[in-house]
Amino acid sequence: MRTIVMGIDPGLARVGYGVIATDGRQHEPLCYGCIETGKDKGTPERLLQIYSEMTALFEKYLPNQIAVEKLFFTNNITSAMNVSEARGVLLLLAEQKKIPVTEYTPNQVKQAITGSGRADKRQMQEMIRRLLHLPEVPRPDDAADALSIALCHIHIMR
Repeated sequence: MRTIVMGIDPGLARVGYGVIATDGRQHEPLCYGCIETGKDKGTPERLLQIYSEMTALFEKYLPNQIAVEKLFFTNNITSAMNVSEARGVLLLLAEQKKIPVTEYTPNQVKQAITGSGRADKRQMQEMIRRLLHLPEVPRPDDAADALSIALCHIHIMR
């Protein structure tokens, strides 16, 4: 049975997304990229842009499952609030579409992809490139992170 997993790296300025189809053994990246919202817009307008663009992606790729990076504590309260607001929009959208959501910490993702919770960004990106048979490392970083989150979920599902 083929499952379509969408990984999401949430943020207000950039939301990374990666969609992977899998039969449990073979993994095919369907798309990846970022939604970028302009700093010249107010937060409500940026959240609406995220909602609208993610809705279009959900409708195009019809994911069966969503994997999202879990918000971890940060010293920058403003940044944490912005990420929380974007995550709320994404979680709401998944609930509206009745798509189950699983959350993973950055260390869980690193462990699932590289076998080490201490892997650095370059190691993660190279493993994603290799595991998904991509010709180059996915860009921007947020898209690679989203693919990592989706692949983490696929590995844990098995």
